[in-house]
Amino acid sequence: MSDDMMMAGNVLADVLTVENAALAVLDLPRAGAMLARKQRALADLATMQVTPASRDSAERMARRLRALAIENKRLLERAIAAQGRVIGVIARAATASTAPTGYGPARAPRPAAFALSAKA
Repeated sequence: MSDDMMMAGNVLADVLTVENAALAVLDLPRAGAMLARKQRALADLATMQVTPASRDSAERMARRLRALAIENKRLLERAIAAQGRVIGVIARAATASTAPTGYGPARAPRPAAFALSAKA
């Protein structure tokens, strides 16, 4: 494997490692900030040519990157699911706070308790 290809593979592996660490602790802003670097590292690696003499090192690098990519996918799916749960909680809370109260068809909203109004 050429030095350029090895360096490009290592850059991508490093980016995936940092992104995976951020996803593992659900630091979504930090993980999202890695997108441009990850795309650039992928593009750089895609331009490299594997020569027959470098096939063994290329296969080792491919195995390393595959393992990191599988972990990245798992962590991204977990982050998306967690974010969906948070959005669901917020949506249910917003719906509950605006739901009409009372009896009958009018269901007029009740005024806030005086103690709460006085604090505001």
